Parts: sequence; structure tokens; C-alpha cells
Amino acid sequence: MKYLYKVIAFVAILVSFGSVNAQTTNNMSSEKISFLALGDSYTIGESVDESERWPMQLASRLSAKGVTLDPVKIIATTGWTTDELQSGISKAKIEGNTYGLVSLLIGVNNQYRGYPIDQYKQQFKQLLEQAILFAGGDVKKVFVVSIPDYGVTPFAKEKDPAKIARELDDYNAIALEISKSMGVEFFDITPGSKLAAEDPELVAEDGLHPSGKMYSNWVDLIEEWTYNTLK
Repeated sequence: MKYLYKVIAFVAILVSFGSVNAQTTNNMSSEKISFLALGDSYTIGESVDESERWPMQLASRLSAKGVTLDPVKIIATTGWTTDELQSGISKAKIEGNTYGLVSLLIGVNNQYRGYPIDQYKQQFKQLLEQAILFAGGDVKKVFVVSIPDYGVTPFAKEKDPAKIARELDDYNAIALEISKSMGVEFFDITPGSKLAAEDPELVAEDGLHPSGKMYSNWVDLIEEWTYNTLK
């Protein structure tokens, strides 16, 4: 009889432990995480449907893995340079807000307009510092995405693709150096963007911006790190 009591007590403990575990898991999965995406046309997804933007694709994949996100907050406009993104953030009046995840992708329009690269270096650093503040000071919740090489697109056919590639390499080297110095994750999507030279499906109908397929390739690189960061 004593043995039977012990078995019953042991089973009760296991049931109780399982109930607590299930409750904890449910609480974790029901907690919504906010995502702030900062950038330009590559973040707002010029020439693709809203669902094909890479921040939206990332949110969708995370949701499928049980990570619940609030609607993605995107502060980005086609054509923005670093200083225009700074102005856009100010106008959005989100100072003091904190987010569970923050991304930054900016610089192609600085290069396109021929701005001094030192200006990019200074303002990119300021923007990344601001992104970290939006993440509550937690650098592990911030990531940077490199600038894709638009020199391989039909838009740039009559320009100087080699010059574009060299200059964007310089911009991305700066972004990588600053990201590393601050302990921020850096995703180099640029090599993959060059595949658009051979695969027209990686370019949107406007002949310049990435297609939803290319954005999906970006998310392939970002997804696992992001999931591990948020789970």
C-alpha cells in the first residue's frame, strides 16, 4: 500500500510539473514582441507587395515558429539618405519607445547622390546608437543589414557597375566596422544580391529594387539568428 501511495504521489508531481511547464510555454508564446525596422526603399519594399517586404516576411516566419510579434513598425521611405532617416525618426515621434527587435539598413542613397563617405560614417554611427536606444540599450536585439549591389540590375546597365560595386563595398565596410565595434549583428546580403545579374526573378518589375524572392533570400540569412534571439 505504501508503494502505491508513493507511485500516486510521484505521478501527481509529474502532472503538476507538466502543467507549470505548459503554462510557462503558453505565457512565452503569447507575449507579443515589437519590431522596429529603419531604412529606405530596401526596407519599405519599393515595387513589391507589403507582404513581400523583408521585415514582413521575417515577421511571418517568426510567427510560424511561435514568436508573436506586434504589427511591424517601419520607418523608411524610398530615396532616404542617412540624414533623411534621422529626420524621419524625429518626425515619427517615437523617442522613448522601446522595441524587442530593431533593424537598420541605410546608405545606398548616400552613395547614389555622391555624398561624402565620411558623412555616412558619422551619421550611420549615430543611427546605430539610436537603434540601440530603441532596443532598450540591448545590442543583442539590434541587427544591421548590408546594402545590396544595385549595379547588377537593369537600371544600372548604362551606368558604371564596377564603380557602384566598389563604392558600396566601402559603405558596407564602414557599416560592418561600426556594427562590430558596438557588438551589433551584421548580415551581409550583398554577395547574394549580385546573383540578380543572372537571375531576373531577383529584381522587381521596376528593374532596380529587389523582388520578394530576393527578400526571401535575405530572410533565410536573418531568420535563425532572430528566432534564437527572441525565443
